[in-house]
Amino acid sequence: MRVVQLIDSLEAGGAERMAVSYANALANEIEFSALVVTRKEGNLKNQINDNVPYLFLNKKRTIDFNALFKLHSYVKKNKIEIIHAHGTSFFFAFLLKLICPSVKLIWHDHYGARVKQSTRDNLVLIMTSLSFSAIFVVNLEMKKWLESHLFAKKVVFVPNFVENITLISEKTLLKGQLGKRIVCVANLKKPKNHIALLNAFKELRLDQLGWSMHFIGKDFYNDYSNELKDYIKTTELNNSVYIYDAQNDIQYILSQATIGILASKDEGFPVALLEYGLAKLAVVSTNVGYCSTLITHNSSGLLFNPDNKEELKQSLTNLTNDQAIRIQMGLNLQQEVIKNYSKEKRIQLLLQEYKAIKA
Repeated sequence: MRVVQLIDSLEAGGAERMAVSYANALANEIEFSALVVTRKEGNLKNQINDNVPYLFLNKKRTIDFNALFKLHSYVKKNKIEIIHAHGTSFFFAFLLKLICPSVKLIWHDHYGARVKQSTRDNLVLIMTSLSFSAIFVVNLEMKKWLESHLFAKKVVFVPNFVENITLISEKTLLKGQLGKRIVCVANLKKPKNHIALLNAFKELRLDQLGWSMHFIGKDFYNDYSNELKDYIKTTELNNSVYIYDAQNDIQYILSQATIGILASKDEGFPVALLEYGLAKLAVVSTNVGYCSTLITHNSSGLLFNPDNKEELKQSLTNLTNDQAIRIQMGLNLQQEVIKNYSKEKRIQLLLQEYKAIKA
C-alpha cells in the first residue's frame, strides 16, 4: 500500500500533528508512507521520522499550477494509491483528483466548530465532497453533521491517538514552583478561550497560593494575543502567567506540570488531552467535542461548560486544593489513554479502512 498524508502546514496544531503522526506510524506498516506539505513548513518538521519521505510544495496561492503539477509528478513517480488529506488541504487534493482520477482521496476533518456552521459556510467543501472516497472524522457529532451535509460515500469515526515515546528533546524549562504548575497546550486563537483561564486564575487568587499558569502554543501576535498579554500586565500576573509560543518538547514540558487544562469553546478531538493523560496530569477540560467522551467527570478529570465561569473556577479549586485527587485522576486518565488510544489500535483501524477503500 502506498499512501501520502497531505497537510497545508507544519505549524503546531491538532490536524498538523496528526498528519505527522500518521505518516510516522504507517512507515513501518505499509510499503510507502509519505508526508506532503502544501503551503508552509513549521516546528513539526523536526518530528518527521527519517524513514518518511517528505515533500514541500511551497504553494503560493489557492490554485497554484506549479505546486499542483509537482504533486502530480510525485504521485505518479511513487505510484501513490491513496491521498489522505487533512483539514484545509481537501481543496488541493480535489484539484489533484481532477488530473489524476485513479488516486483514491480521503478527507480527514479535525475541525470541531464545523458542526455550528451552515451549508453556505461550506459550499466549496460540499461541492468537492463528491470526489472523496471516504471522510474520516474525530468525533461522532462531526460524523452526523457531515453525513447530512456532504455528498459522502462513507463517513468513518477515527479517534486520534498518541504515542508514548522516549523524551527526545528537553529544552523548555517552565517557570514557577514545582508541583504548582498549570499548563494549557493550545494555540493562541479565539476558540481556545484562554481569557476564561486567566479570569478564573485571577479571581481565585491562585498566584497568591504559589500556583502558576503556562500557555504553550503558536503565538500569532495578533489582537487576540495582545488581549491576553494586556490582561496579564494590567492584572499584575507577569510573575505567575507565562506564554511560551509553540514548542517541540511537549512531553518534557508536561513532565514539569501538575495540572493540564483546556477551555476551548469548540473542539474536535484535542490531542493535548491524550498527551496530558500520558503525562499523568490531573485534567480540567471543556466538555465540547470529544472531550466529554475521553474524560469521565470526577474519575479521569473534571469537565466544565466553557461558557460557565463558575464551573471552571470550582474545578480548579477542587484540583488545586487536593493532591490526592490530582494523583488519582492523573493515573486514571493515563490508564484510559494507554488502553484505548494507543498508536497500535488506531493504525490497525486505519489500515482496515484503507484496504476497504482500495477494494
